[in-house]
Amino acid sequence: MGVMTSWADRFRLRQYVKASLWIVPMIGLVLGALLAEAALAVDTADWPPSGWHYSATTASGVLTAIVGAMVALLGFVVTIGVLVVQQATGTLSPRYMRLWYRDRLQKAVLATFTGTFAFAFSLLRSVESTSVPDLGVTLAGAAVAVSLVLLLVYLNRFTHSLRPVAIAELVARMGETVFADGAAAIRSAAPRRGGAVASDSPVLRVRSVLGGAIQAFDVSGLVAEAARHDCVFVVTRLIGDFVPPGTVLVEVHGGRSGVDPERVNRSVALGAERTIEQDPAFALRILVDIAIRALSPAVNDPTTAVQVINYIERFLHTVGNARLSGRYVLADRGGEARLVIPGRDWDDYLELAVCEIRDYGSSSVQICRRLRAMLDGLLDALPPSQHASVHTQLRLLHEAVERAFTDPARRALAEQADHQGIGGR
Repeated sequence: MGVMTSWADRFRLRQYVKASLWIVPMIGLVLGALLAEAALAVDTADWPPSGWHYSATTASGVLTAIVGAMVALLGFVVTIGVLVVQQATGTLSPRYMRLWYRDRLQKAVLATFTGTFAFAFSLLRSVESTSVPDLGVTLAGAAVAVSLVLLLVYLNRFTHSLRPVAIAELVARMGETVFADGAAAIRSAAPRRGGAVASDSPVLRVRSVLGGAIQAFDVSGLVAEAARHDCVFVVTRLIGDFVPPGTVLVEVHGGRSGVDPERVNRSVALGAERTIEQDPAFALRILVDIAIRALSPAVNDPTTAVQVINYIERFLHTVGNARLSGRYVLADRGGEARLVIPGRDWDDYLELAVCEIRDYGSSSVQICRRLRAMLDGLLDALPPSQHASVHTQLRLLHEAVERAFTDPARRALAEQADHQGIGGR
């Protein structure tokens, strides 16, 4: 196969395109030049109306001003982007940057600016004393108006969406969407004759060729490959795990013909860091990072941590009401079990959500009260099968409060449940 033909390569390419800040603006640059040629081709003496005709001097001045303005606006947006990176990495979480790079509005703004620049610059060469592209100049003015409107929308968007609570809401919503999509895919691929898989020793262990974080699996491709060889693939590592070269990724059980390890490796995408595409726990990881960054002595902002816990609680309610087994069996179209994938169970999600916030925030009355309210709410809303883990976290929270608060009055205050941290009920 070619260099860029495997599923893993295509996945990495999609990730690069989504995170790239130059590809869409480059497309805008090319489209701007092409639209300028089209405007010149359709420019006639009958359109635009007589009131929209320009002299050569006016047209050159307008187009030159537009070219300079677009370059200046591009620099302005890039400067804002640098400031966003500094704020996000300093006060939020570096992991959030992977999501911020994908913002479509930012790419649309950059593409509009580069497209308008290319459009105006391409028209400049056609301005002569006896020939003026009236239609093109008019369209260039309209493009500037659109660019300014988009710039205002962009500024409004990032002025409001860079607040920690807005980012927490965005990340939680993305995590819930990925979790729901994954749960639906697992339900639709459940085997018809139960999920039992032969416990015999694997006939082949497929090892990773390269190292990196597991970003995603080509689930349909692995199921099809296992069906082709009449075997069962058992994945040994979780999505999000970092694997060095030579790590066993897949164990092959049964089969009538030899499985090609290279084909299996091409169905596993490895990269420098985790992605959220098939990993809802990564969203929870980002939320926890933002909360514990707010609890740092250098920041000392427990109210921000409380606001993030609000969305962590919402995410946990979504996860806690699902049936998580920690091991999922997927079938082919005939209903035969073909792929076994490990997953995170309820204990894993709850521990990820609570452990670090409790450790770093145990000295804050506000955090202790908010965590207790969250855990009490989980006990009230979730089925009894999930309660054991919640009780364990309540016990650990109680022990942390006892260690942090030696004064009985302050300890009693920290033990109270409060959905606002301090000041609520």
